[in-house]
Amino acid sequence: MLFRSEEHQLAVVVVGQRDAVAVGEGLELRRIVGGHPAGGIELGRLEDHRDAVFGADPVGHHVELQRADHADDPVRADPRLEHRRRALLGELLQRPAEVRQVIWDSWRRSVDAGIDPQHSQYRFAAADTLATTLASHRVLIAAAAQVMHGLLAYNPRGHINLTDADGITLYFCGLDITPVGSRLLESVQGTNCTGLALAEDRLVYVLAEENFGSGLRQRRMHCAAAPIRNAQGQTLAMLTLTAEPGWFHFHTLGTVQAAAEAVSRQMALQALLEEQQTVLEVLNEGLVVLDERGCIKALNRYARQLFGVGLELIGSPFQRLGRSELSDAILLRGGEPVRDLDCTFHLRDRSQLACLVSVCPLEQGGVIVSLRENRRIREITRRIISTQARYTFDTIQGTSRAIQDALHLGRIASRSESTTLILGESGTGKELFAQAIHNASDRANGPFVAVNCGAIPRDLVQSELFGHVEGAFTGSARGGSAGKFELADGGTIFLDEIGDMSFDAQVSLLRVLQEGEITRVGAKNSRQVDVRIIAATHRNLSQAVAEGAFREDLYYRLNVLNLTVPPLRMRREDIPLLARHFLTRCARSLRKAVQGFAPDALELLSAYAWPGNVRELENSIERATNLATGELIQAADLPLETRPRATLRHHEPQPAQDLSSHEMHAIVAALKSTGGNIRLAARQLNVSRGGLYNKMSRFGLNAGDFRGA
Repeated sequence: MLFRSEEHQLAVVVVGQRDAVAVGEGLELRRIVGGHPAGGIELGRLEDHRDAVFGADPVGHHVELQRADHADDPVRADPRLEHRRRALLGELLQRPAEVRQVIWDSWRRSVDAGIDPQHSQYRFAAADTLATTLASHRVLIAAAAQVMHGLLAYNPRGHINLTDADGITLYFCGLDITPVGSRLLESVQGTNCTGLALAEDRLVYVLAEENFGSGLRQRRMHCAAAPIRNAQGQTLAMLTLTAEPGWFHFHTLGTVQAAAEAVSRQMALQALLEEQQTVLEVLNEGLVVLDERGCIKALNRYARQLFGVGLELIGSPFQRLGRSELSDAILLRGGEPVRDLDCTFHLRDRSQLACLVSVCPLEQGGVIVSLRENRRIREITRRIISTQARYTFDTIQGTSRAIQDALHLGRIASRSESTTLILGESGTGKELFAQAIHNASDRANGPFVAVNCGAIPRDLVQSELFGHVEGAFTGSARGGSAGKFELADGGTIFLDEIGDMSFDAQVSLLRVLQEGEITRVGAKNSRQVDVRIIAATHRNLSQAVAEGAFREDLYYRLNVLNLTVPPLRMRREDIPLLARHFLTRCARSLRKAVQGFAPDALELLSAYAWPGNVRELENSIERATNLATGELIQAADLPLETRPRATLRHHEPQPAQDLSSHEMHAIVAALKSTGGNIRLAARQLNVSRGGLYNKMSRFGLNAGDFRGA
């Protein structure tokens, strides 16, 4: 925007923050003032000056210019300035016309601050303060240094310095006239270019005679200073150029302004790059950048952790990370990106890393390879589907000898990594024991994945357990799918009703137990898994082996450790405890004021055979709580048929017909002779307590029926 003053015949140009200075011939910089002069001027009035364009400071101050004899004449100071400065010190109250307002105000502030103009030595920041300041501004210094040295090329006999917002010199090049650590604030040094620019927070210039201190005036050098700002417009630092009068021209201000803005842009770019780098480093996804030759240009922290490498691999071929299915044709091809390719890397330490890999081509050449570890994906999946064990040994209710024996065996199993087989009727709480074993083991922080083998269609058991690749069968998931064993990697898998598993699946399961590897349906390569197996069944597996329905070798691999969860009829003394436990939970859930059982109801619960075991008891208590109308559950509220308690005559052995009858007769005889003592009976029969419980369960025998007989 162009203006002129009719009174002084001055051409005035107001320019934006980022405009550079290019002065036409015949113009001389006289002074910078605030505000716009009145009256416009036509552009044609400046044709004699070759369409000159003039720079101004970023806050909109304008430049007044007057005709001169030579286009590149240096800026001259008014010889009367020294006299006026002396007059100021003599309490002259009114600003002389030849003294710029900005300089006059600075002089007055310097006098008010008690600055001695004859004191020409610099004040310095304390050593510890300077060290801290330099460390905090190292990025700024690095960004500004290159620009400052480039600026010095146009001012070889001058000096360029960088100060922070507190006026402490951080860096300089050229003449050694403002050492690092010198304090240039106006309140410390008096009127000087850097201090004035900080006070005004804008582009300024100070001629030699305009300095307040005698030492600065005696140097006979002119200065220009411009602020370096951040993206929010806050002043970070000040860039100051000092030159001899013959080297200080009209374009100097614009040059300094452009240099300061270049540093600002460099700082903004650096901040952006640091933010992007921070984002890349904190991503829970491995990122590897490859050049057009397939060599590593960069890899983030997560990628380095995945492969166990450092930055020394930059410049190396991608295959240095590990052997994999990723070929050069995939890595270096253009066109459409590759999404979620299932890939296994064979690392230098002979371990394997299974990942989902995506490859995205870059416009400038090369690709970005993203890697998501399968184990990490499984962890997220487990959180979503809640594959965590909730129960512990402390949550299993019961004080009977039978349940305490089972808990003892369970705690032994929890201290081992061996495969464990849990036997028991349906509803006895086999999964509770499996969860308790897991939570008491070293794998407690890993996943617990429960699979009901009897509920999976026989032709889908292998796919569910071991996963499948894309296209393995009709309807298979795109990209393939991980099986339960992969989800349980690092933890425990609970195979319930394993006696109902198909024969083909048994073969694959045996391989997992022997090799620690699984093979997805349709896949050519196997995968390593670290899984502890706990199996459970209500069937007699030894009988299934004899009948050829269950692999004998698998049975022996599963039956390393075993325990039998006793049926409820073998732990009748626990029924009142369990009933009260379930009642408390149901009453709270249903918001009912039921507090206990009537005596006849409790007697009925204790006398019932409980073919559905603990699960049936829990369901019965929940129904009774819903039906109860008072504070106590009555016998009528219980969904049970009144059945007399079994007597010993029911266990009188029949004439031997087969081996099972002989076995049952021996057990009954041992229980009679020991008064129902399981430990003594097992010793008499030369079997384990768990084995005796298993056989008693098969024959429907209850140790309590023999006590006191």
